[in-house]
Amino acid sequence: MVEVPDALSTLFSARVETDGDRYIVEIPKSEVSHGAISPGETYRVGLLSQVDADSSATAQPQTPTQETNPARADTGVPQPPVDEGEIRNVTIESLGDQGDGIAKVERGYVVIVPDGEPGDSPTVEIETVQENVAFASVVDNDGHTV
Repeated sequence: MVEVPDALSTLFSARVETDGDRYIVEIPKSEVSHGAISPGETYRVGLLSQVDADSSATAQPQTPTQETNPARADTGVPQPPVDEGEIRNVTIESLGDQGDGIAKVERGYVVIVPDGEPGDSPTVEIETVQENVAFASVVDNDGHTV
């Protein structure tokens, strides 16, 4: 089992490419646009090997998400840390381009909360889950049902 530190900003899959005498790991644009990382900043990088079905290597360590939700398929690709219908307590960190609140949960995964304001800590229901972002609605805001 791999320990995932709270300081982990993001987790994504990428191929290591060769470029002359150096190697390149491309960061998906979505990681920057969702605010998980910022260009020009320095980050500590860790690599986990990808195990494919034809490999005789031992199984890839499970992410915390796979541990806590065994119903998710073990594809070797990190799955979103939330499920549709899940109730979560989040903290709105910033506002998106459309004015919606942006909260981050495990591994820097983004949850969009309409009408959220930075500093709010609502209870939300996850309505739609995508690879890099989920959309939620507020079910309780500071003890008042919405």
